[in-house]
Amino acid sequence: MTPADRGARSAGLRARVVRVIQETPDARSFVLDPGDADFDYRPGQFVTVRIPGAGGGVARCYSLCSSPHRGERPTITVKRTADGYGSNWLCDNVVAGTVLEVLRPAGAFTPDSLDEDVLLLAGGSGITPVMSIAKAHLSAGTGSVALLYANRDERSVIFREELRALADEHPGRLGVVHWLESVQGVPSGAGLRALVAAHADRRAFLCGPEPFVELAAAVLADLGVPAERIRTERFTAQRGDPFAAVDTGGPSGEVEVALDGRVRTVPWPRGATLLEALLAAGIDAPFSCREGACSACACVLLDGEVAMDRNEVLDQRDLDDGLVLACQARPVGDRVRISYDG
Repeated sequence: MTPADRGARSAGLRARVVRVIQETPDARSFVLDPGDADFDYRPGQFVTVRIPGAGGGVARCYSLCSSPHRGERPTITVKRTADGYGSNWLCDNVVAGTVLEVLRPAGAFTPDSLDEDVLLLAGGSGITPVMSIAKAHLSAGTGSVALLYANRDERSVIFREELRALADEHPGRLGVVHWLESVQGVPSGAGLRALVAAHADRRAFLCGPEPFVELAAAVLADLGVPAERIRTERFTAQRGDPFAAVDTGGPSGEVEVALDGRVRTVPWPRGATLLEALLAAGIDAPFSCREGACSACACVLLDGEVAMDRNEVLDQRDLDDGLVLACQARPVGDRVRISYDG
């Protein structure tokens, strides 16, 4: 039976780990070689990794700390978490030469311009995508970077030496302020405000544990930073398996899809999401989490009607512009037209 008959397994890529870097006692970076696969990415994006295990394994998302503008190999950083199956498996088992199954980079925590000044706030392993953004600005743009980085103590500071080297390499363009709980206590609103108020006119990027992100966002809002100038990234556990096979049997309508300059019409089974229908038809549609949380699969609805099961990332303006999440969209009616080409 063909994939079109039974659905299709998501198109994972094989990436070989060429180097493992011990960043801190509980954090490691994994330098990847995806071979000839299409692995283009933007600063701040993440990679979904299949973690082997019982029942076919699980999927976990890890941010890229590398910059696509510095000639670096793509690199993800993983920090152990208590009872974290994925992080502990990677840190305990992966060595140089290990081959990982991954999805293409995805995510919307990315800068629109590398030429504007930015304010970056990171907590713990939230430094990972922030580091990618900082390096991209410094190496390929003209904007300056102000970074506030919070950790438990000095031993917990990921990329400590690399941040110091970047500051030396780009004098006057990178300012780094460390907040250590062992010295200053848990981050407070008043403390953060005092440190970032001078940069309240900048676009801000926030990543880290939920309490830190919520506190930082509230401080920036209180300083008058418009919501549209604040971008946040939150690390959440994957609920489903984006690598799993999908079943696209049953009655079908059809969808006309424009992707990469080509227009095709394929069946859209009633019980399938748009992404499942496209993958089953052999169309290499972009996606990552399959949970309506990352926007990697967003496309424009040109004609027809769809209903989304879940949406955590598209705001009302996006919806008014016709954006839908392919991984969550189901058909309402017999025919739909969508485009990934803008």
